[in-house]
Amino acid sequence: MTNNEISKVTNMILHIIFIILTIACLLPIVLVFMISITDYDYIVLNGYQFFPEKLSLEAYAYIFKDYTIIAKAYGVSIFVTVVGTLLSVFISSLYAYPISRTDFKYRGFFAFLIFFTMLFGGGLVPWYMVYTQVLDLKNSIWSLIIPMLLSPFNVLIMKTYFQMSVPPALIEASKIDGAGELRTFFRIVFPLSLPVFATIGLFNTLHYWNDWFNSMIFITDTKLYSLQYLMYKMISQADYLSRNSALIQGSATELAKLPGETIRMAMALIGIGPIVLAYPFFQRYFIKGLTLGSIKG
Repeated sequence: MTNNEISKVTNMILHIIFIILTIACLLPIVLVFMISITDYDYIVLNGYQFFPEKLSLEAYAYIFKDYTIIAKAYGVSIFVTVVGTLLSVFISSLYAYPISRTDFKYRGFFAFLIFFTMLFGGGLVPWYMVYTQVLDLKNSIWSLIIPMLLSPFNVLIMKTYFQMSVPPALIEASKIDGAGELRTFFRIVFPLSLPVFATIGLFNTLHYWNDWFNSMIFITDTKLYSLQYLMYKMISQADYLSRNSALIQGSATELAKLPGETIRMAMALIGIGPIVLAYPFFQRYFIKGLTLGSIKG
């Protein structure tokens, strides 16, 4: 056994530790699923269980009673997430790359400008007025994309990565070969920076997919509801009907039995479904040492 190898006992212990951690991550998801298919009255009497004696699909029946609404919300969220992520990564990189270059005359001004927006904002009312009255984005799907296009935090991450991981000698060599700035960026900087692009892409994917606030602020047309906002509305309506069933004439008994707890869990599963697929796609780019050996001598 060489100095870099670990013993069989250590290897076995590490495997056991990671198996335990994996199970600890999967158990909450399994529990949420089991709750979503458990009878509501059984939960009230016995609480949450991994192996309930009485199962029910009432929560999913309530959610999918008009499946076209869910399908439209899925379409909106997928479009916003894909388009928003691509545009955000592209715009952030085009801002971060120039301010990472020491030969850019105004790098200090633009770096301060993006950092300043992390500390101070114009406020909610001016922000809303700009998007609705100046840009006229009320009830537009672009109102779910444009407000989150440029994140100062993401720009600073990319700036730091470009400074630390892209050798200046490569950029100088490309200039000597006659490459322009755009050609240098797309042919040299971009391939060397796939890890940070994947990281920022994952951040943006999660941000866009989980966003419901912009839908609440800008969208009143139900056809443009994002999935997360639709889930929020459905949960709020179910809670309201359950709590105020005595005040509603006719079907007070049925309303009081709405499976509120199981509906929440079912919606949680529906909401996280597609986003799980994003992790394997981005994970393959989380690697180091891409610039290793790119410069000789």
